[in-house]
Amino acid sequence: MTGPDAGPAGGGPPAEPLYTPEFAADPGAVYARLRKLGPAAPVELAPGVPATLVTGYAEALHVLRSPELFVKDPRRWPALRDGTVPPVSPVGLTLSHRPHCYTADGPEHLRLRQVIGDALDRLDPGTLRAVVEEQAGGLIDALIGRAAGSGGRADLLADYAVPLSALVFDRIAGCPPAHAARLQEAAAELLVTHRQGGDPAAGEAAWAALLARIRELIAERRRRPGADLLSWMAEHPADLTDTELAHQFMLLASFAVPPQHNLIAAALRLLLAGDGLPVAEAVEEALWTDSPLAGRAVYFPVRDVPMGETVLPAGRPVVVGIAAANAELAPEPERRRGNRAHLSWGAGPHGCPARGPARLIATVAAETLLERLPDLALAVPAEELRWLPGPFFRALAALPVTGIPAAPPPGPRPAAATASPPDGGPGQPGRPGLSGETGESGRGGGDQPAGARFAVTRKPTALARMQAALAQWWRGE
Repeated sequence: MTGPDAGPAGGGPPAEPLYTPEFAADPGAVYARLRKLGPAAPVELAPGVPATLVTGYAEALHVLRSPELFVKDPRRWPALRDGTVPPVSPVGLTLSHRPHCYTADGPEHLRLRQVIGDALDRLDPGTLRAVVEEQAGGLIDALIGRAAGSGGRADLLADYAVPLSALVFDRIAGCPPAHAARLQEAAAELLVTHRQGGDPAAGEAAWAALLARIRELIAERRRRPGADLLSWMAEHPADLTDTELAHQFMLLASFAVPPQHNLIAAALRLLLAGDGLPVAEAVEEALWTDSPLAGRAVYFPVRDVPMGETVLPAGRPVVVGIAAANAELAPEPERRRGNRAHLSWGAGPHGCPARGPARLIATVAAETLLERLPDLALAVPAEELRWLPGPFFRALAALPVTGIPAAPPPGPRPAAATASPPDGGPGQPGRPGLSGETGESGRGGGDQPAGARFAVTRKPTALARMQAALAQWWRGE
């Protein structure tokens, strides 16, 4: 057996770069080539940064479900510990340890994850749907308002999916406008520091400044709790510190906004390409073929672990190839219809706790847009759309469309959501329920009234712009 990053000099295959435009343009071809080497193959996350990509479905499940062999804490990675991978680099920032549940293992992971999971359980699906419809309606109104000057053209990623995902998160997470400017300023500084790179101290200072702003928001939610995720996490019996809450909030923002808008865009691409899929099936197909977190499930072996004809060295990153494993299990569309066995939500202890809300948001976002604007069409052939390069995420660069009318088409507008105080102040607490959608979320559920109440806005806020900037950082741009 050989080490997974052994190159020609060591008698092994060369490492495949996962950061190139060529990989982004056709990852399926790369996965097929690597699969010939076995279920695990050598790759590079950045120039000179070796890792192993798991392409086999059964092997991917083994990694995801074996916390005794594969852990999430990146402090086991020697290259990150000794600075070979700079902490301010795109890979270093993406994989650095933070005190939240995504990079924790064992009892600490369970303690932190329970707080997020219990808060998500309190979201009411009917209210969440109304919030998405209202925010989407405002953005669609803006598209129509600009149609005369734009010739009926728009970028559905920048003009719809990105702000919609940010605005919905804003509402359900409990981010009042009063805090938006301070969060935006701190996030912008973090983005500038990341793009400049090279100075770990500056990077940590920028992180600290952003966390300080989030702690201000936490203090406000502790003083005036509302029916929102941050308030529910703050009052959880686990009694997290403000620092722990701040990192949990950042984790939620990182995984609730960019993956969400990339899923919406990928589903709209399929729908507008004319495959004739119902909206819910298009969302599921996007999860099969263009998973937003295609390479984000990174684990670290606690010891050398054999896999196929290779060995996964202790401490070296193992990337669970979500899209690669999905393609091995169900390469033909017919095998994917009605099948939710894809790995886009992960599996095992670190499986996504928000799959129900994420599906609902993506489905309602696409339904609302296409109901209001039935003449939308891709401005370029689907195969000419460009995907952003990067080893961890699957993200369109843009989604240009035509067919936006200069005046509102006839038809009813979606009903407005019931609003809470506009400052995100106290409201009626929500009750468990999102697992009622499919029973797949792994959380509790049942019938309940629309208990959670969120304010709605029709324009992207400063916080939405901040989250869009964070999305660029999240993608390593």
